[in-house]
Parts: sequence; C-alpha cells; structure tokens
Amino acid sequence: MSIQIVDIVSGVLVGLGATLVMDIWSLFLRRAFGVSSLSFCLVGRWLRHMPAGTFKHSSIVAASRKSAECALGWIAHYLIGVAFALLLVFSTSGRWIEHPSLVPALLVGVGTVLFPFLVMQPSFGLGIAAAKTPNPTQARLKSLMTHAIFGVGLYVSALTLSHFIQPSG
Repeated sequence: MSIQIVDIVSGVLVGLGATLVMDIWSLFLRRAFGVSSLSFCLVGRWLRHMPAGTFKHSSIVAASRKSAECALGWIAHYLIGVAFALLLVFSTSGRWIEHPSLVPALLVGVGTVLFPFLVMQPSFGLGIAAAKTPNPTQARLKSLMTHAIFGVGLYVSALTLSHFIQPSG
C-alpha cells in the first residue's frame, strides 16, 4: 500500500488535532493546578537565533528577544506536531489512519519526548532531559505526560477523522 494524498491530508489534520489536545491539557494543568508549561515564545526565540549561527544557549530565557518569536514558536509547535503525525502515517503506509489504534499512537507520542530531552532542553541551557533544572524528575515526568497526551491526541484525532474518510484500499 502506498501513501495517498488523503493520507497526507489526514496526517496533517491528525497532527493539528493532537497538538491541540496537548495544548488543551497544558491549559487545564495551568488553570486547575497552576502548573506552567513551555512558552512557545522561547521556541521561537531559539529558532530566530539560528540564522545567526546560535543553536545552543546557556539560558534561552536570558537570550535576546527577537521579533515575531512568539508567532514563530507557535507555528513551529504545530508544524512539529504535524511532522510527528505524518511519521506515524508514513510508517504504516497510511493503514493506521484508516484503522487507528491506541498503542501505535501512544508509542509515537511517548517517543516524541526524545526531541525535547535530547535536542530542545540541551539547546535551551536546561541540560539533557532537563538535568540542569531545579527539579529534573518533575520536569521529565511533566514532559513525558505531555507527550503521552499528544499520543492520546493522535489516536482521538485519527479516530474522529476516520469517521469522515473513505478507506483508500
């Protein structure tokens, strides 16, 4: 089975939906329990420093602000969610999108935590897997839970979408 255009469009929609689920979870945690989450403005700041050759910061918070960093950070956040969803769709040749199941979605969701642990957190000056934060275990668990919720979002979004698409096979 090969990837069809409907699989790509579906993957994009599932990625957007899963990222939205993750954001709703973060909003719930902030409002209900006062738990803060990553500011996507900092993601944008990190990305905006890259054209000048700065990929790693001792503290992304202390790095100079850049124009449009918040907008870029939010756009990047959703594009990364789409990329991870497409990874799942492509790795199953589109079959998962037609018949979503929870386990592959959770595996991808939890697996995506490697990106912040090994790339973003070290680049932000937080160390590998938040090792340089005041409470690394708490930071790691929060990241892991957020990415597990992304996996649930992949599943829920694909399940919802599967009611509207026709199987390509």
